[in-house]
Amino acid sequence: MTERTLSGKIECDITGVSQTEVEGEMTVNDDILSAQGTIQPGALVWFADMIATCLVLGGEQPQEEVDSVPEAITINAQVLSNRSGGVLTARARWLRRERNVLTVRTQVRNAEGDILLDLTSTHIGAR
Repeated sequence: MTERTLSGKIECDITGVSQTEVEGEMTVNDDILSAQGTIQPGALVWFADMIATCLVLGGEQPQEEVDSVPEAITINAQVLSNRSGGVLTARARWLRRERNVLTVRTQVRNAEGDILLDLTSTHIGAR
């Protein structure tokens, strides 16, 4: 196999925060496209996980200097569709909040409202 260097840059913005949900946007660019010209599935999962993590953190963005970010201990993701461009929206909502087991459902949609990714994640951490 020929050696290859793979690189990319993923960015998203938090556009809405409440006690029950967090919403964000990500613009599709060449850095997150696969060799087939559609969004690399890992980029979709990263986007959804970042929005879910913001919900678990009470609407705060994860910071590098924070000692204990409540990272997901389980992630179940279904890629339902894909695109090659546009702006995507992710919305994370609570499914379960008991003690310090937190379960979040995050859906990523395109501008037309089609669901591209449906992700459920479980986090251990303080509410």
